[in-house]
Amino acid sequence: MGELGHPQGPSLNLDRVSHIIKEMKMDGTIVYGKAKILDTPYGNIVKNLIDEGVRLGVSSRGMGSLKQVNGINQVQDDFSLATVDIVADPSAPNAFVNGIMEGKEWVWNNGILQEKHIASYKNTIKKATSRQLDEAKLEVFKDFLSKL
Repeated sequence: MGELGHPQGPSLNLDRVSHIIKEMKMDGTIVYGKAKILDTPYGNIVKNLIDEGVRLGVSSRGMGSLKQVNGINQVQDDFSLATVDIVADPSAPNAFVNGIMEGKEWVWNNGILQEKHIASYKNTIKKATSRQLDEAKLEVFKDFLSKL
């Protein structure tokens, strides 16, 4: 379960629960996940904010140590993820959700939340050789059109 806002500690506050995380998995540096907004007081706030077009983000919550590297706090291998919360001001600058739709899968792609097939399109184009680039772009475009 996750909460609305940035809670003070690692413990889950049941009175602030807004969503349940249905699935999370890592693929390299990309995190895939699915969550369901719950019919709770805070879940209803999230639903209403989304319905009114408010841009919300997500923020991971967990415990672990930090190491300062070149003036930047770097999370160490002992980090333990507790949950992912819905927030107005995520600590990662691009951790805003551009839209939430049932039946869609969203992925973290280097700090940016994207719909799963968009991340796949970028990877296809990125992996194409210069000779294959036009063909890869055409295939991505055809697939995109088929999903409209």
